Amino acid sequence: MFYTLPKQLEINNLTVSYPHGTVLQNIFLTIESGKLIGIIGPNGAGKSTLLKTIIELIKPVSGDVFYQGSPLKNQRAKIGYVPQRAQVDWDFPINVWDVVMMARLRKTGWFSAYSKKSYECVKSALEKVDMLKYKHRNIRELSGGQQQRVFLARLLAQEADLLLLDEPFTGVDFQTQKIIFSLLKEQIAANKIVIVIHHDLGESIINFDELILLNKKIISHDLTTKILNSKKLSTLFGEHIYVT
Repeated sequence: MFYTLPKQLEINNLTVSYPHGTVLQNIFLTIESGKLIGIIGPNGAGKSTLLKTIIELIKPVSGDVFYQGSPLKNQRAKIGYVPQRAQVDWDFPINVWDVVMMARLRKTGWFSAYSKKSYECVKSALEKVDMLKYKHRNIRELSGGQQQRVFLARLLAQEADLLLLDEPFTGVDFQTQKIIFSLLKEQIAANKIVIVIHHDLGESIINFDELILLNKKIISHDLTTKILNSKKLSTLFGEHIYVT
C-alpha cells in the first residue's frame, strides 16, 4: 500500500492594505491537501482579499505564498479559482461549452486547436455537474444554481492542484449544494488543496474538515469539530452561534 504525501500551501506574514486601511495583517497559514478547508468571517473580514492575493489579483504590502516549497507566482497553471457570482458578467454572450473549454487555454494556448483530451475533459466535467445537456445554452439563460455548476465544471476541466472558491454556495439550491460538496470531496481524495469561502453557518458547515476563522487576522485554524465545540464562532461574529 502506497502513502501519498500531502501537498502544502504556505502563507507567510501576508499583509494587504487598501487606501482606507489594512485589510489583512500578518497572515500565517499552512494548509495541506486531503482536507476540505472553509474560511469563515464577518463581512469586511478580508476573506475574498485573501484568495485574490493568493492568486495575485491583489498585490500584498508584504508576505509570500509558497506551494510545495516554491513561490506560487511561478506555478499559476496549478491554480483554479471560482469568483463570487457578483463578480461575473452573466450577460456576456457565451455558451456553457465554451465557458468550460476556456479552462483548457493554459494547456493548449490561445492559438492552438483544442486536443481530443480537452474535449473529453470538458465533456466529463459537464457530465459530473449534470449540465452536458445544456452545453449549447447561453450562460445568461441559466438559473443561479446552473450557472454555479458550469463554473464548477470549468474548475474541474482545468485540472488544477490548488482550488480556491469564493462563496460557491450563494444562491444555489440544495441539490446543487450537494453536487458541489460531493465533487470537492472527490478533489480532496485526489490529493488536491481545496479552500472555500463559506457564508452559511447552518448545518452545511460540518462538511468542512477544517475551518479558518478570519477577521483581518487569523482568529483560529483548527478542526471543524473543535471550533464548533468552542466559543470562537460566537466571539468572531459578536453573537451566540449554535450549529446543530
